[in-house]
Amino acid sequence: MATFKSSRRYTNNFLAIAISMVAASVLVACSKGERNGGPPQGAMPAMPVTVVEAQPTSVPISAEAVAQTEGAKEVEIRPRVGGILLKRLYDEGAALKAGQPMFLIDPVPYQIALSQARAQLAEQKAKVEQTVREEARLKDLLSTKSISEREYDDAVSNAAVSRATVQQAEANVREAELNLSYTTVTAPVSGVSGRFQFSEGALVSANSSLLTTIVQVSPIWVRFSFSDNELTQLGGRLTEQNVQQVTLILPDGSEYKQKGTLNFAASQIDPALGTQQLRATFDNADHRLLPGQFVRARITTGKRDGVYLLPQTAVLTSDQGKFVYVVNAKNEATVRPIVAGDWVGKDWVVLEGLNAGDKVIVDNIIKLHPGAAVSPHAPGESPMPPGHPTKPAKQA
Repeated sequence: MATFKSSRRYTNNFLAIAISMVAASVLVACSKGERNGGPPQGAMPAMPVTVVEAQPTSVPISAEAVAQTEGAKEVEIRPRVGGILLKRLYDEGAALKAGQPMFLIDPVPYQIALSQARAQLAEQKAKVEQTVREEARLKDLLSTKSISEREYDDAVSNAAVSRATVQQAEANVREAELNLSYTTVTAPVSGVSGRFQFSEGALVSANSSLLTTIVQVSPIWVRFSFSDNELTQLGGRLTEQNVQQVTLILPDGSEYKQKGTLNFAASQIDPALGTQQLRATFDNADHRLLPGQFVRARITTGKRDGVYLLPQTAVLTSDQGKFVYVVNAKNEATVRPIVAGDWVGKDWVVLEGLNAGDKVIVDNIIKLHPGAAVSPHAPGESPMPPGHPTKPAKQA
């Protein structure tokens, strides 16, 4: 029993000595850390963060909308005369110039009709000559009282009717020539041809059979619209006078190299959609744009001064709105509520809440909280290692 008590007393003394040694080691470590300028033992080191200095700038007043391209002219090609379609004279999908032949309709029936019209014209001209001679002959007989006045009047009337018949025959000839010319169907406008709807040898009807289509793609039109709220941000109703520039954003995100001009602006808000309908025109000489494409149209009406641009990663959203973290004079992260506008490229436009010279934190934001110690550095610079004394930020 005595041996057990002695052993227990020895163990308790050993534990007491060990605890005392550990405590002494902790105190020494804390003392060294404080002497070296590092944070006290157990305190969080300053978080290295990248900061950008807020500087006022100017940004364009603009807005974007989904848009769709369409041909400036979209023409349906229909024959003006009926007959057998003998030949297609163009390549489907090829670019055509105004007046270029596209189809050939069997011209033989119209050549025959033209010959008949010309023959009738010659016949009527011969009759005119006959009636004129008869009128002159009866005029001499009337002077000698050999015929009555009525006979002479009939001769004059016959001569006038013959001359009118000649005019009718001449009109028939012109109509026959025109119908013959219509057997060659030409492109009424320049543009890109569509798919051929018939096959060669088919019978087509005048003014009803749709042969193909032509779409004018240079220039090309772009249709889009803006809501009432978007119009308010742009300064009100859009017109050809207050729109400075129209930029096209292609499906791959790149900007179309040609700038457009507004060529139509509705004079009222569409009651069904609550939008103002707009249309712009763009040069498209290389045919890069095709009708029916979905793109984005950016309208610029002016510029806004005294705003700030911040990377998207710097702007956070809470229940009370948007905010950023700003470094104060003590190198602490502080919350700054802001009023943000639209995006310009990849940056937020900050309308209110910042002052010139503010140091805005742009990374490691998810690890921050109000009052957290930070070690700020400019973009591209190496962050200070944890425990390194930081240089206080300048007072904004």
